[in-house]
Amino acid sequence: MVIASYSVLAVAPNVWATFGAFIGGLVIVIALVWAVGMGIGVMRREPDRPTEAEQPHLPVTGAVHEIREMRELDELHPDDGERLMPYELHATGTRRSQDQHRRRWHPGSSGSFGGGGPGRT
Repeated sequence: MVIASYSVLAVAPNVWATFGAFIGGLVIVIALVWAVGMGIGVMRREPDRPTEAEQPHLPVTGAVHEIREMRELDELHPDDGERLMPYELHATGTRRSQDQHRRRWHPGSSGSFGGGGPGRT
């Protein structure tokens, strides 16, 4: 009889651990089901997707294309010799240039800042 009571006491911690793991898993499953149900409720309250008629369309004139042009810069050196303050600077490329040919790379220049070449000489 004494041996039987020892075996019951030895099994008891395993039963509580199994029961605790089952309860923990059940809590996680209930939380996940609640989260999915809440997400479905949020989706039902959202407005419907736009219909085909509400989708954006091309303008009557057709697709808008990119225009590439060369712009002239403002002079940075004022006539009176004073330096320019940041609030006196304008946006770059303020007016259309007469020469619309793109400047190209010159042989012998490094092509980038700090490229190691001598630059334009």
